Amino acid sequence: MNLEILLLGKTKDDYLVRGIEEFSGRLSHYCKLSLRYLKVKKRSGRTAEAEMEEEGYLLLSQVAAGSLVVALDSSGRQLSSEGLSRLIESWEMRGEKGVTFLIGGPLGLSPAVVARADLLLSLSQMTFTHDMVRLFLLEQLYRAYTIKAGEKYHK
Repeated sequence: MNLEILLLGKTKDDYLVRGIEEFSGRLSHYCKLSLRYLKVKKRSGRTAEAEMEEEGYLLLSQVAAGSLVVALDSSGRQLSSEGLSRLIESWEMRGEKGVTFLIGGPLGLSPAVVARADLLLSLSQMTFTHDMVRLFLLEQLYRAYTIKAGEKYHK
């Protein structure tokens, strides 16, 4: 199964970039992974709503046809690591060819993205920066695959 993560803009902090590279490399042993950094326009007098709408359009325009869409949102479903592992396994059993994860920008996701998502997923009730969420998602995907493979990383 192919996993794609669409990201708005570059990751700013070097320590997060290193973590993202580390877990992307680890995860690539279990699935085909693509991280796509989408260029966003700099704020120029737009309202927050207009900015979110534009970012949402950009994200949705890049989702491959037929891909299952998982949007990360604080209002979404929370899973344990084992639950995420089971969910990934169920997608594979259903024959899903691709899953696209959408992470919004600093303002969150537009209503259009939330409406389009096949699943809204929350990593925590706590608030994290959108850059941190990138690393946390990759680590949890890696953890889910190691659980599925019966490996010791999760212990």
